[in-house]
Amino acid sequence: MRQARRAAYDANAAARDLRGAPRYAAYASAQAAVVAHVAAHELGAAAYAIKAAQAAAPNEEQRQAGLQECQWQRSMLPTEIRELVLDDQRLRNHACWFVFDC
Repeated sequence: MRQARRAAYDANAAARDLRGAPRYAAYASAQAAVVAHVAAHELGAAAYAIKAAQAAAPNEEQRQAGLQECQWQRSMLPTEIRELVLDDQRLRNHACWFVFDC
């Protein structure tokens, strides 16, 4: 657990000096690193990855890039947990910039 917290700390520290897609990618890494510590971070990692995809796209394509990333993430969900994750996304979408509206 100590290594996971350290990895999250380092990723968050790296994010401070970044902007746009690299910053969101660093935050996604930090969230992913601590999922074992606090399971609720799984949505944070997914949401920041969607934000990174949006930020990496040209302005007029950002919404579509976010939708594609969200749909791709959902396509990767194992059948056994798919409904649990989708339900969690619906319940906490407001706390994740509404990026799960896909």
